[in-house]
Amino acid sequence: MSDFVEQCRQEWRHLGVPDPLAEEMATDLASDLSEAEAEGVSAEELLGSSFFDPSSFAATWAAERGIIPEQPRRTTRRRPLALVAFTALAAITMIVAALLLLTGNPKVTLARTTQPHFLPAPAGSARPFFGQGRPVEVVHSVSAAAPVEWILLLLAIVALGFVGCLWASSSRSRPPAAPA
Repeated sequence: MSDFVEQCRQEWRHLGVPDPLAEEMATDLASDLSEAEAEGVSAEELLGSSFFDPSSFAATWAAERGIIPEQPRRTTRRRPLALVAFTALAAITMIVAALLLLTGNPKVTLARTTQPHFLPAPAGSARPFFGQGRPVEVVHSVSAAAPVEWILLLLAIVALGFVGCLWASSSRSRPPAAPA
C-alpha cells in the first residue's frame, strides 16, 4: 500500500501540487487504505482499476479537488472508413479524368471517301469538266472520350467539394481542447 501512496506522491510532485497539499492527500489516502485493510477490504477492491494506475488516480484526484486543472480527455476520433475511401475515390477519379483530357486519348479518326463530282465547265468549254477521277478522302480526328472525361472531372470536383464539407464539419464537432 505504501508503494501506491508513494507513486501518487511522485505524480503530485510531477503535476506541481504544492507539498503541503500533496502531503495532506497522501495522508488521507494512506488512512483510507489502512481503514479498508482493517475492515478486510483490499486496496484493489477499494480503488478498482485505479489501483493498477496510480499516476492516473493521483491526477484525477488532484483535478477533482481543484488543485490542478482538469486534464482534457484524449479522445482520438477516427475518421469513418467510408469517408476516407470516398475521398480517395473522388481524388483518383479527378486525376484520371484530368490526365485523359490533357493527353487527348483515345482518338477516333473518321474518314469519308467521296466520289468525284461534276465541276462547272471552264469558261469557253462546251462540255462539263469532271474531277481528276480520283476519290476525295476527308479525314476528321476527334477525341471520342472528351465528353465523358469532362463529366467525370466535373463529378469528381463536386464530390471533392462535398467531401471537404464533411471533413470540415467533422473537425468542428470535436470538443475544444484545453490550452496546455
